[in-house]
Order: sequence, then structure tokens, then C-alpha cells
Amino acid sequence: MDLTVIGAAICMIACAAAGLGMALATGHAVDAVARQPEASGKIQAIFLLGLALTESTAIYGLLTALIMLFVRG
Repeated sequence: MDLTVIGAAICMIACAAAGLGMALATGHAVDAVARQPEASGKIQAIFLLGLALTESTAIYGLLTALIMLFVRG
């Protein structure tokens, strides 16, 4: 087995961790809105910013894995 494939698989851990982080953030945001419905606007704004940053981590992991698989120099 080529070490590039193993390295790409390790890079995909970032994608899995980002998915787990987004799920946890969504759950906590729902709990926060359930406790304080009047603060839902602030919670939603911070939540969306956090999701965007977390999603960028997943994209970087995927991009690194694709580069490792298809660019062999």
C-alpha cells in the first residue's frame, strides 16, 4: 500500500472531525434557542459564523487529501 493513500486517509480525519463539530454546535445552538428564544438572532449569527469556519477546515482537509492523491511528483 502506498504511503500517499495512508496520508490522504489521515487528512480525511479533518473532514470527519468537522462533521462531528458541526453536529455538536447545532445541538448546542438548538438548546440555547430553546432556553432563550429572545436571543435567537445573536445565537444564529454566531452559529453561522462558527459553521462557516468549521466547514473551511473540512474543505482544507479534503483539498489536502486530493492534492496528495492526484499530484505525485
